[in-house]
Amino acid sequence: MTYLAKPKLHHPSLGCNAIGFTRRDYEGKISTLCAGCGHDSISAAIIQACWELDIQPHRVAKLSGIGCSSKTPDYFLGQSHGFNTVHGRMPSVLTGASLANRELIYLGVSGDGDSASIGIGQFVHAIRRGVDMVYIVENNGVYGLTKGQFSATADQGSVSKKGVANTDSPLDMVTMALQLGASYVGRGFSGDKKQLVPLIKGALSHRGAAFLDVISPCIAFNNHAGSTRSYDYVREHNEAVNQLDVLLPRAAIVADYEAGDTIDVEQHDGSTLRLRKLDADYDPRDRIAAMNLIQQRHARGELVTGLLYVDAGAGDLHGHLGTVEAPLNSLGAGELSPGAAALEKINAALR
Repeated sequence: MTYLAKPKLHHPSLGCNAIGFTRRDYEGKISTLCAGCGHDSISAAIIQACWELDIQPHRVAKLSGIGCSSKTPDYFLGQSHGFNTVHGRMPSVLTGASLANRELIYLGVSGDGDSASIGIGQFVHAIRRGVDMVYIVENNGVYGLTKGQFSATADQGSVSKKGVANTDSPLDMVTMALQLGASYVGRGFSGDKKQLVPLIKGALSHRGAAFLDVISPCIAFNNHAGSTRSYDYVREHNEAVNQLDVLLPRAAIVADYEAGDTIDVEQHDGSTLRLRKLDADYDPRDRIAAMNLIQQRHARGELVTGLLYVDAGAGDLHGHLGTVEAPLNSLGAGELSPGAAALEKINAALR
């Protein structure tokens, strides 16, 4: 359970990175998610990325909202700073923390319900402002904590376990991030660690708003025909509230395929998820081309994965506002309150 900490004992042969940390030093508490959940694979990829980048855990601030995905920061980087906000409000809290202390690495973890529904306004403004952060959406197209209703990212026409089709148009978080001006945009699959770890490493190394949409199958509500991305439909009436499910342990879904290839990944329920990895010579510096490619492949029923767009010269919110180099939380009263003369000058400019 989450309240049980993992043993601190390390095997003598466990390797260390350049700053003397083992991979275990980047882990958190024991996960309470369903065995085989894609979210745990994302947590493992974050751990691996931070270990390989030689990031000191105490330099990371991890923030989340509400949902299965937002529970995961408790399962990685146990020595870092953490803040679990209310539903959909993670981006504004992260923005405030970033303005107060620019020396930390900000990692926001959310879900398709937390960011594409109740928190969509927060998501929009954090991205358009260019907050220096890594924003990861663990996207399973379903509300797992409330028994499997379609989320806002569920594909139109996808069929639930009861045979009900989703009639709503989906929100594509990647396209939205591109339109809003995110300077690092990628999509990954939780089962493809070989691709996901470098995507996260690139996002952690990027200055500006980095957004990653990670397709993460929900094994609890993905056991039906007609699903396109781990969807289920809420059980009729209140039966779902009183019905118990037994989830047997299942192995995490893993995919390993080359650049430019398309692969059909079989889910636990027998349904298929089709992924296409970007070509090795793909140029991620063209925002319009990235948006066109996403739509072209979507029309073929494919999800494009990889680094879709990056602006290597992008700035961030601190640059836009012209803040000082020192973290605001380290400034004294004299620096934060320059006096009546400065206030009068500001007021005069507004008259």
